Amino acid sequence: MSDPTWISVLPPVVAIVLAIWTRQVYLSLAGGSWLAWTILEGWNPLSGLAAALDGAVAVFAGDGDAKVILFTLAIGSLIATVEASGGVRGFVTLLERNRWVDSAKRAQLLAWGTGVVIFIESNITVLVAGSIARPLFDRYRTSREKLAYLIDSTSAPICILIPMNAWGAYNLGILESLGVEGALTVFLQSIVLNFYAIAAVLLALAVALWGIDIGPMKRAEERTKRGSLAWPESTPMIDEEVLSPPLIEGVEPRAAHMIAPIGAMVLFMPVALYITGDGVLSDGSGSTSVLWSVLVGLGVAWALLLARRVFTVDRLVKIALKGAGALVPLALILLLALALGDVIELLGTGRYVAQVTAGTMPNFVYLPLVFVVSAGIAFSTGTSWGTFAIMLPIAVPAAMTLDLSLAPFVAASLAGGIFGDHCSPISDTTIISSMAAATDHIDHVRTQLPYALTGGAIAAVCFAILGATL
Repeated sequence: MSDPTWISVLPPVVAIVLAIWTRQVYLSLAGGSWLAWTILEGWNPLSGLAAALDGAVAVFAGDGDAKVILFTLAIGSLIATVEASGGVRGFVTLLERNRWVDSAKRAQLLAWGTGVVIFIESNITVLVAGSIARPLFDRYRTSREKLAYLIDSTSAPICILIPMNAWGAYNLGILESLGVEGALTVFLQSIVLNFYAIAAVLLALAVALWGIDIGPMKRAEERTKRGSLAWPESTPMIDEEVLSPPLIEGVEPRAAHMIAPIGAMVLFMPVALYITGDGVLSDGSGSTSVLWSVLVGLGVAWALLLARRVFTVDRLVKIALKGAGALVPLALILLLALALGDVIELLGTGRYVAQVTAGTMPNFVYLPLVFVVSAGIAFSTGTSWGTFAIMLPIAVPAAMTLDLSLAPFVAASLAGGIFGDHCSPISDTTIISSMAAATDHIDHVRTQLPYALTGGAIAAVCFAILGATL
């Protein structure tokens, strides 16, 4: 649409309403895409449905988009291989053998540090950190609610600050599909402006260092010091098989099985950027580099396990396929998100929003508004990824039309998604954090909320200040 009108806003609004009503991100993204194509097809719903299907298929035609989707499946294979090899269990054994934790404060710092270091994927972050720290929290009488808060605050907030994981690849894919020049550079610039993620991580560190207990968390700490792990009416979310998966017979847990492949993946990322950028890191292809890096990590894991005769090639292939299958839902979200972003760009939604708001609001309002709207969507739907898919195709073109720097708008969209997800009781990361800490889910939400709101307020103020300088 060369001259977008208010109708161009309908698809993302419908996607938001569907997400709030159904709490199904797949249905929401697909519905928004269908409506957008129906509009482009002259309001013919059947033609719109056919065009929407073609639009989803067309995502694979984009080199960067296809690589990001492949990366999502490959990271699932790597996670499954590390778990099956006993790498996580070996890492825990290493910590216990060296007696690096001998107090409540060190137990909390371990939980925080583990969340920071294991940035490969948000759910494995909380499961690893919870498995390592939970026995130590119980031993030193620190509440499981605090453990849930610390690992939740270093899962999604850390993952969004690191470009070398599925989160980075996902958002790079969206930015590249929006036609952003130097998408990797814009994303890297947005990282230092992601005020909520930074505030959440630093606030969690302060809580671990200085025992800052607010409201419900203070009561939970007092209860635990009296010897009660949970409130009498609470129901801890715990699944021992998920928290501590049974070790495969004949497999010796070794920390190297986790450290070597993840280390190889991280270290190869700048090499891949250098190669794809013809010697200039900032010109490198983000989608290509993350795919190469995770495949290198997977290759190192396979080589290590085959050299030690832990698994056969046949067994490793089966494990890798099972792991890839576990992340198919995320790959589907990514596919639908990219498809919706493409058609929203065709409709000119971002340009229309920018034209309507240009001159009607001072600049310092734009960024906090993007942050708050993103937070509302993520809180209502429980998904930050779905929020990114809805907000980036609106905020980025709007910034382009207003001739404003893209990185702050990307940062506000991503920060709002993380904030809302962090507060939401239906967020998968929040739920898995409760499970990994073996605490009641509602107790986790209640004790975490004051800290999340504090971080959100800090971020909103920072975005307002930043907006005033645009």
